[in-house]
Amino acid sequence: MSPTEPRSPVSHRKLGIFGVVALIAAGLVVGTGIRAREEQGSKLKEWTDDQAIPSVAVTLPNAKDLNATIELPGRLEAYYRAPIFARVSGYLTRWSADIGARVKAGQVIAEIEAPDLDQQLLQARADLASQQASARLSEATLNRRKTLVASNFVSAQEIDERTADLSNKKAAVNSGQANVERLEALAGYKKITAPFDGVVTARDTDVGALINAGGGSGPAMFVISDITKLRVYVNVPQNYVPAIKIGAKAIITLPEYPNRTFQATVEASSQAVDVASGTTRMQLGLDNSKGELMPGGYASVKLSLQRDSAPLSIPASALIFNGSGLRVATVGADDKVLFKPVTIARDLGREIELASGIAPDDRVITAPPDGLSDGDAVRVVGAKGKPATASEKQAPKS
Repeated sequence: MSPTEPRSPVSHRKLGIFGVVALIAAGLVVGTGIRAREEQGSKLKEWTDDQAIPSVAVTLPNAKDLNATIELPGRLEAYYRAPIFARVSGYLTRWSADIGARVKAGQVIAEIEAPDLDQQLLQARADLASQQASARLSEATLNRRKTLVASNFVSAQEIDERTADLSNKKAAVNSGQANVERLEALAGYKKITAPFDGVVTARDTDVGALINAGGGSGPAMFVISDITKLRVYVNVPQNYVPAIKIGAKAIITLPEYPNRTFQATVEASSQAVDVASGTTRMQLGLDNSKGELMPGGYASVKLSLQRDSAPLSIPASALIFNGSGLRVATVGADDKVLFKPVTIARDLGREIELASGIAPDDRVITAPPDGLSDGDAVRVVGAKGKPATASEKQAPKS
C-alpha cells in the first residue's frame, strides 16, 4: 500500500480502545494510591493518638499479716530502786558496801556519828526523869490529903486541885516519854540499812563526809536496786496503742548481746498521750534472775500488734504529695485515673503501710508520671497489665 493511501477504519478503532483502557488503568492507579494514602494517614493518626496516652505500671495493695510487729527503742530500769538518804545529821564514820555489792534487807551498810543527837537524847531522858519525880511527888501529896478529908482538915477544893496537878504531871511524863522515844528512833537511823535485797548501784559518800538530814540537800548516799526483775519502758505512737494489749509478749534485743533475745511481757500503760511526743508510755516486765542485764541500758523492743483487719501497704514511689495533700493515683475499670487521699500508718522504707484511703482491689500506679489528673486515660502495662509489644511501640511507615 502506497503512502498516499488512507488508513483503514480498524486501526483507528484499536487506537481508541487502547486509549480508553489506558485512561481507566490510570484512574484505577490514582484511586488506589489515594485510598492507600488515606488509610496510611488514618493509621498514623490512630498510632499518634494511642502514643499520647501515658503507659503506667500498677500494683495491688499488699495485705500484711495480722500478727504484725513494731520495733521501738526502750530503756531498762530496776524493778525496785531506792535512793538512800540520811535521817540524821553528822559525820560518816564507816561504810561497808561499795558499788556492785549485793546486800540483804536490814543489812547495815554505813554508820553516822551524830553527837548533837546524842546530847539531845541525854537531855530528853533527864527531863523525863524530872517529870516522873514531879509526878510521884504530886501523887504522894494527893494521897496524904485524901486521908485528911474525913477530919475536915482538907477541903474538897484542895483535893480537886491536887488531882488536876497530878493529871498535869502525868501528861508531862507521857510527853517526855514520847520525846525520848522519838530521839531514840532517830538515833537508830545513825545506822544506814538496806531496805530490800538488791545491789548497790551508786555510792556518793565516804568516811568523814558531812551528812545532812533529808533528801533535798544533795545526792543520795547510796542507791539500792533490785535487778532480779527489770522494767522496760517504751514510748508507743498513739495510733499503735490500741493494737498493743496488756499481757502481750515482746522480744528484747540489746547491743551487748547481739545474738540473743529476751522475752518480756506488757504489764501496764500510762493511759495518757504525752503532748510533746504524741506517744503513750508502756511498761514491760523482764526476768533478770541471772543478773545478765543492767538497769539504765538501751534496748530494742519488738511488740506484737493485734489488729482487727490486715493493713495495706504500697510502694513508696506511689505516694504523691502536693498542694492537694498526700494521695495515690489509682486506675479504674475504665482505665482512667482516680486520685485518692491516704494516711500513712508506718514508713517501712521501700513500702508504706497505709492507715486508710484505699481498698484491697484498687490498682495503684507505682510511679505516677507528672501531669496526671483525675479522669485521664492511661494504658496499663507491667505485672498487673498487658505489656506493649514491639510492633505496638513502632510507628507505621508513611
